[in-house]
This record gives sequence, C-alpha cells and structure tokens, in this order.
Amino acid sequence: MALPLFPLKMSNETRRRRALELLGQMEMTPRAEHLPATLSGGEKQRVAIARALVNHPKILFADEPTGNLDSATGTAIMDILKHLHSEHEMSLLMVTHDLELAKSADQIVRMQDGEIIS
Repeated sequence: MALPLFPLKMSNETRRRRALELLGQMEMTPRAEHLPATLSGGEKQRVAIARALVNHPKILFADEPTGNLDSATGTAIMDILKHLHSEHEMSLLMVTHDLELAKSADQIVRMQDGEIIS
C-alpha cells in the first residue's frame, strides 16, 4: 500500500502513518495487516483506491471505482473522492457504466462504440 512512497525521502514511520490514514478513510484499518489473497474483491478495490491517493495526486484516473462495492461502501468511497476533489483540488476522471454514479459528475462525456456521442 505504501510502495508508491518509497522513492520519496520520508521515514518508514511517516510512510506507515500515511498508508494507515488512507486505509482508515477507506474503512480498512482492521484489515491493514492482511495479505491481499485474504481480502474480498471490494476490499482490494478500496486498498487500490487508497494506494492511488497516497501521493496526493493532482488528477486521479478511476475505472469503475465502485464497481465491486456494495451501494453503501460505493457511496462512502465517492464521498471521499468528492471531498478530495473539493478540498485538495484533485481532479477526478472516472469511467463508469453506473448512470447514477455518472450523474454526480460535474461533466459527462458519453461514448458508444469508441466514439464520443455527447
């Protein structure tokens, strides 16, 4: 989870604290010490989102960010992503087939058969 932080000059304790902070936001703290093989698909997806956020990116590319999550967890993850967007000026470019999720976007680009249709 903290692997993207290793090229940065920071202590192991700082890396661990940042990783645990993001895992906490994803409600994954109780599973922090578990190996990937023991996590469910939804848990793996939440860890992947946390890992993508660990370096405070200016833009986050998300392909079906809530695809393997139940609706309550998906809503919680989207709330976190929206918070990061507004509070940290992080752009979110998301691909989804979920029309309800798409409605929460500031801008929607629809594609069909590889072509932009609106």
